[in-house]
Amino acid sequence: MSSKNKSSLNEFHPVSAPDYIPISQLRELQFARLKAIIDRAYEHVELFHGRMTERGLTPADIKSLDDITKLPFTVKADLRDTYPYGMFASPMREVVRLHASSGTTGKPIVVSYTEADIEVWTKAMMRTFASCGLHKGDIIQNSYGYGLFTGGLGAHYGAEGLGATVIPTSGGNTERQIMVMKDFGVTAICCTPSYFVYIIERAAEMGIDIKDLPIRAGVFGAEPWTDEMRKFIERESGIRAYDIYGLTEIIGPGVGIECSEQSGLHIFEDYFYPEIIDPESSEPLPEGEEGELVLTTLCKMAMPMIRYRTRDITRIITEKCPCGRTIRRIRRISRRSDDMFIIRGVNVFPSQIEEALLSVEGTLPHYQIILTREKGLDNIEVQVEVTPEVFSDKVRALEDFQNKLSQSVHSIIGIRADVQLVEPHTIKRSEGKAKRLIDNRNL
Repeated sequence: MSSKNKSSLNEFHPVSAPDYIPISQLRELQFARLKAIIDRAYEHVELFHGRMTERGLTPADIKSLDDITKLPFTVKADLRDTYPYGMFASPMREVVRLHASSGTTGKPIVVSYTEADIEVWTKAMMRTFASCGLHKGDIIQNSYGYGLFTGGLGAHYGAEGLGATVIPTSGGNTERQIMVMKDFGVTAICCTPSYFVYIIERAAEMGIDIKDLPIRAGVFGAEPWTDEMRKFIERESGIRAYDIYGLTEIIGPGVGIECSEQSGLHIFEDYFYPEIIDPESSEPLPEGEEGELVLTTLCKMAMPMIRYRTRDITRIITEKCPCGRTIRRIRRISRRSDDMFIIRGVNVFPSQIEEALLSVEGTLPHYQIILTREKGLDNIEVQVEVTPEVFSDKVRALEDFQNKLSQSVHSIIGIRADVQLVEPHTIKRSEGKAKRLIDNRNL
């Protein structure tokens, strides 16, 4: 371990006290909060009330934590189908914040927060940073995106709540990020792991060795990453690289985080109750078995999520963590049970790409999405067939058409893709399911 990492890992922050709560007391707290949130959703969320009625259930039928399996699931499509405010349990006069992420039709998934929800989120993020050995006096460079996405503001409030100094750099402008890191004495950074890999490489090109800087920790999330990437980051920068987990639909970042052991992510289960189910049968699985993670928000007032199917595949780690925390851990997320992919921290579905392409006259319904990684940054290329008339047009007209497609894709997924026009019959056909996505990022 680097000498700059030794001093802070064992420091205890009072905000972390719930991480060590006795299990029997934790289960009592979880059940009391579950009952209250079920009552709230049943009374104020029409979709949940209707599904409970269909099952012949009322909140009174939930008599223990084990009875959570009787409750109906919530899925991402529910948020799209009730867009924008149909899942809210609070009137708008009590909502102090709205965030959004992309949906498969281009409409965003809208989530809401009361003042109490913001406080819960802040405390979850404070516990997140404390788990990574950060504390008052640290200087945290927040390079997650600010705006409708939850990453930037979630990390910002948590770091400020901890008493740390926050530098809201947001994403991009890598040379300035490196200047800030060096000149401001940054001790921790929040960003995607792939972006930090690029920062390491670009810094080296500028004659700066990250190992020589005060930075000692990175809180990395918003995209899947491997232990191999962690080893590379820690070897090349001398920092400790921590994996953070969160979902916009649940609250944002701060649902789970690694501790100093870096052996699974502790779920703040006094706020977010975890289950593992079989993704095919939807039946609950015993602890320790791999399946789909399902989360229930126990304290979210504005928009309770009851048994939300994350589509993330993991397992609950049954062994006690040497760090002493009693809240359970999950294995790092390795894959999803649907076809969504994550690039530059943004969730993207092939159907979004298809919608963007086919909304422009002259394209054919044959396309392929190719993901690559260059200098630590993810790139997305979209190859699309166009009609013979378009392809045989003049070069300037082709360039204009290409730009039109690029703008269409950007307007729906929120990031820029390299759109390449190809002749008819260029893309391989399939007699079964079409292979839309080629992910070469780990080659």
